[in-house]
Amino acid sequence: MGAFHREAPFCIPIDLFDEKKFKEKEMLQMAANVETMFSVREKPWHGLGTIVMKAPTSSDALRLAGLDWNVVQEPVYTEGHELVRGYKANIRSSDRKILGVVSDRYKVVQNAEAFSFTDELLGRGVRYETAGSLQEGKKVWILARLPREYIIAGERISPYLVFSNTHDGSGAVKVAVTPVRVVCNNTLNLALDTAKRSFSMIHTGSIQNRIQEAKDTLFMAEEYMGCLETEIEHLRRQKVTDAQVKEYIEMLLPMEQDPTPVQSRNMIKLRRDMEQRYYDAPDLQKVGNNAYRFINAVSDFATHSSPLRRTANYNENLFARTVDGNPLIDKAYQLVKAA
Repeated sequence: MGAFHREAPFCIPIDLFDEKKFKEKEMLQMAANVETMFSVREKPWHGLGTIVMKAPTSSDALRLAGLDWNVVQEPVYTEGHELVRGYKANIRSSDRKILGVVSDRYKVVQNAEAFSFTDELLGRGVRYETAGSLQEGKKVWILARLPREYIIAGERISPYLVFSNTHDGSGAVKVAVTPVRVVCNNTLNLALDTAKRSFSMIHTGSIQNRIQEAKDTLFMAEEYMGCLETEIEHLRRQKVTDAQVKEYIEMLLPMEQDPTPVQSRNMIKLRRDMEQRYYDAPDLQKVGNNAYRFINAVSDFATHSSPLRRTANYNENLFARTVDGNPLIDKAYQLVKAA
């Protein structure tokens, strides 16, 4: 197998299976809808941000991430100056940008409140890593690393928590656990049947409730990591043959029916890339030919390989798959479980 290299952490290929994405066009630059963010020690997975030497306080984070603004609600009127009853406009205070139109029942969760929630966790050793906004402030997030590093099957795995919120009415405050293998920065956010990886919360404005939610969040993360450890041990005991590796890769990266020469070459290239990550990745050489090695090869491919074409919404999809889980990794996990 030929040599390969890893791209920056969390570089996930997007829309591999849509033939429209294979059309010849110029690689797009970093999507403009990734507005602002900050990072600790190194560039974050989006490729943007300001490097800081240590995790900031919440007030510093708000300023550095460009999130030190509020959402104000104002009435909605028609062009004829008629009041639209039952709805309000969410407006960014810094520039009067309209973030969305919501019903009267919608309760704003300000950025300061979202960061205040994570302060309850920071008191327990959780450190901010990145924060920022998407779509001109409609979506905001905070990424934090938990203080505990897990040793699973002899490997160091660090759990991260992603807190996200929307100001356009499309969702609530959401928290997701994303475990990362330290040796290679592969994500292992598997969709386990035994433990939840993410959940949504309704903000009540009560500091006591925030403290309880913080405790619940840590419990969720610890429970997920415990179940992940058990599942990794099962995967390591499940042997995988070379023929199964080939079959799984072809199922994960299916060829189009009656593909064009370009489509065929592209899919062969992708398959070869994933295969090389199974056989040649230095950190997998001593893992053994088992299901855990295959899952890591797929995660390596999904986390680090560069897409054939970088789409305009590449970075937003990149963020969403970090929070919600990567379907390619989940499909690989289901394939080996069904064997």
